[in-house]
Amino acid sequence: MNRTAIEWTDVTWNPVTGCTEVSPGCDHCYARTFARRWEGVAGHPYERGFSVTLRPERLEQPLHWKRPMRVFVNSMSDLFHAAVPEEFIRAVFATMGSAPLHQFQVLTKRAERLERVARRLMVPDNVWVGVSVETPVYYSRIRHLQRVDAEIRFLSCEPLLAALDDLPLHGIGWVIVGGESGAGARRMEAGWVRSIRQQCRSADIPFFFKQWGGLNKKRTGRMLDGRTWDEMPAPSTDAERLAPQCRPVATRTSDRGEK
Repeated sequence: MNRTAIEWTDVTWNPVTGCTEVSPGCDHCYARTFARRWEGVAGHPYERGFSVTLRPERLEQPLHWKRPMRVFVNSMSDLFHAAVPEEFIRAVFATMGSAPLHQFQVLTKRAERLERVARRLMVPDNVWVGVSVETPVYYSRIRHLQRVDAEIRFLSCEPLLAALDDLPLHGIGWVIVGGESGAGARRMEAGWVRSIRQQCRSADIPFFFKQWGGLNKKRTGRMLDGRTWDEMPAPSTDAERLAPQCRPVATRTSDRGEK
């Protein structure tokens, strides 16, 4: 297992690695930057750099993890990339369904393929399915997601590159917002974040603010209007029963300090 500093999950699981760019949110991809550091290093997992690579030897890893965790699936890839065979996607979902101790989080930019494949498989209740939305141009991803039969559908508005007004939030169970970090990070406006927070509160949707980002994300932090925002959806009944040690689910708090 790979412990992670990503604030909204506990560990990452990468049965696929590597990807290709599909939209401006990919411009400064941390996964691509990391993988290319090791390109050509014989024997390293990223010897092939960021080429899409199936890792069948990792398929059963979560079945051996004894402590309940939230698991971000393919932090170093996109499960619904065209180069990933549907048969392999089915194998990943079979593993997740066989590991009800854990809550899996699957995030994609290939929402059209997600919808198409999801029609032919069952999404287990312990699997949350989400799409990345960095500008209003990609609201279509949300519409594909809304047609997926999943316990929790979520949005990752990271890197947030523009105001996301009038988000189509019907059927959405969670929204994550974050600014871009690292060299060349594009600026995120505070008003964009507050607008999404207000839309979530109006729709009674948990809101998670991940970071302001920038060149030094530790310095800019993740406080918004005097506090952190770590709201998460309640897990499914089975996951809640089987995974009582998962991080506590944040509940609605007072409006104190909110602008």
